[in-house]
Amino acid sequence: MVDAPRRIGPDRVMQMQNSPLATHRPGALRRAAGKVSGMGLVLGALFMAASLTPSLIPRADIVQGVLAGVCFAAGYGMAVLGRWIWVTMQLPLIRGRTGRQTLLALAVLAALIVGSFLARAADWQNGVRAAMGMEPAPPGLPLTIGLIALAVAALLLILGKLAALLVRRLIRRIERLLPHRVAYLLGLLIGGVLLWTLANGVLFSGFIRTADSSARALDAVIPPDIRPPADPLRTGSPQSLVAWEDLGREGRNYIAATPTAQEIAAVAGGEAMQPLRAYVGLNAADTTEDRAALAVAELDRIGGFGRSILVVAMPTGTGWLDPAAVTTLEYLHRGDVATVALQYSYLQSWISLLVEPEYSAEAGRALFSAVRRHWLTLPPDRRPKLYLYGLSLGAYSSQQSLRLYEMIDQPFAGALWVGPPFVSPLWQTLTRERDPASPEWLPRMERGQTVRFTDGRQGLSAQDPWGGIRIVYLQYASDPIVFFSTGSMLHRPDWMESPRGPDVSPDLRWYPIVSFLQLAFDMAVSLHVPMGHGHLYAYSDHIAPWIAVTQPQGWDAAGLDRLRRHFRDVQAQATGGAD
Repeated sequence: MVDAPRRIGPDRVMQMQNSPLATHRPGALRRAAGKVSGMGLVLGALFMAASLTPSLIPRADIVQGVLAGVCFAAGYGMAVLGRWIWVTMQLPLIRGRTGRQTLLALAVLAALIVGSFLARAADWQNGVRAAMGMEPAPPGLPLTIGLIALAVAALLLILGKLAALLVRRLIRRIERLLPHRVAYLLGLLIGGVLLWTLANGVLFSGFIRTADSSARALDAVIPPDIRPPADPLRTGSPQSLVAWEDLGREGRNYIAATPTAQEIAAVAGGEAMQPLRAYVGLNAADTTEDRAALAVAELDRIGGFGRSILVVAMPTGTGWLDPAAVTTLEYLHRGDVATVALQYSYLQSWISLLVEPEYSAEAGRALFSAVRRHWLTLPPDRRPKLYLYGLSLGAYSSQQSLRLYEMIDQPFAGALWVGPPFVSPLWQTLTRERDPASPEWLPRMERGQTVRFTDGRQGLSAQDPWGGIRIVYLQYASDPIVFFSTGSMLHRPDWMESPRGPDVSPDLRWYPIVSFLQLAFDMAVSLHVPMGHGHLYAYSDHIAPWIAVTQPQGWDAAGLDRLRRHFRDVQAQATGGAD
């Protein structure tokens, strides 16, 4: 006897049709992979439109085009994900005609949104450029942005469709062995792990390996016009404890650019000394502790502990030390300065910050501890004043090098930290605890006896006198390395409140998710601005902070004006840093 076929009720049929698991039917995978979401087009267009508005850094056509494409794909993906969650939870769907006419209408709406914002893109970018003294954007900017965004968005959406197809195929295969709900969960889990492994373990790791090998090769290049110094007081000389080849590219440039006593005297007036610079590259020793010990030995060899000012300086990720900071201090003290530094990476700071921030903190701690141990062996009346300095990731590692007991028992004299990255715990705490009446981009502490913030022109004056330790943070309101925040994905940052910084566009607005992506792109191009904006700190803006921290003697108003003019001329010839 043949069993009668089971009847499936209309409710069950409706449930199966609405279920995302219905894609196991023949041909459903192909239809799902090729289907276009009308709401995805509209939300993607809104995301792309928001990305065209200004942020902290003016963006070139390629950068803006890639950002716009990424934002469109993000908005489209969110719309698709939202519908998937809705259907998965078996919530009621709005029934009606959703054919080609509706899709066409939504596509036209998306095009109108994008077109209207593209028409204003050049004006928005020119507003930021004008605030930074840059040339206007080229007239064809909107068209170029649109074409690049279209290509990037199409590529990302194709990759997204392929990822969805992979997950659906996994679900189909697992359904042959397990109930469909279990198969669904396992398919999502396995697919997510596979895609994460591909993105993080293969693509991202490959990018990091390529960047590291390229940076390592560049670090080893020695141009023929930069030769080892003959002066025994310079690191890398024949008498030095560190070989010229082991300084690294940025270390060699740094040592070669040491100003002479005559150059300093010509600007500062009176007698001057040649500054002392000790530097140890990443290849000079096997471990961080060994490199720190070598740095102290080299500093002692050249007589660094005999100078009046001793600075423990942490470079950026590539090993670069900003001449705008080091040279201005040396001129202010007429060469009576010794600086010791340690390379800890080959990568640019924003990459190092993502993959190896602990290396910089470890190096900062090792170098400061080694220098301080030797410094404590000196008679108190013969010790130099001990200061800390760091820019970008170097500022992060320099802050991380401190311990509370070292600030109580025979503390250091002060610190200048420039462009501190947003992840710096001490900076975060101080910014949170600022006077509520002060803006986040220029905090004012309640008393300001130990810590003050400045943009190089304002913020250093306070009613209360300085205490025993003087710490200054130099930061620009337009620096995304300082003001990027993962919280900007869902919350409006405080630095957007009024009053804003002098070089921050009044048209800048906060948008969920999009502002986060804008600031992430801003970090990658934060040096592509004129000096004095973004993450590129000007020579002249270091003068007032160094004066506040180290209190140089023998300068009157005329002398400081002469010094500023000199560094304005130097700045006009500068091309930027290697952060």
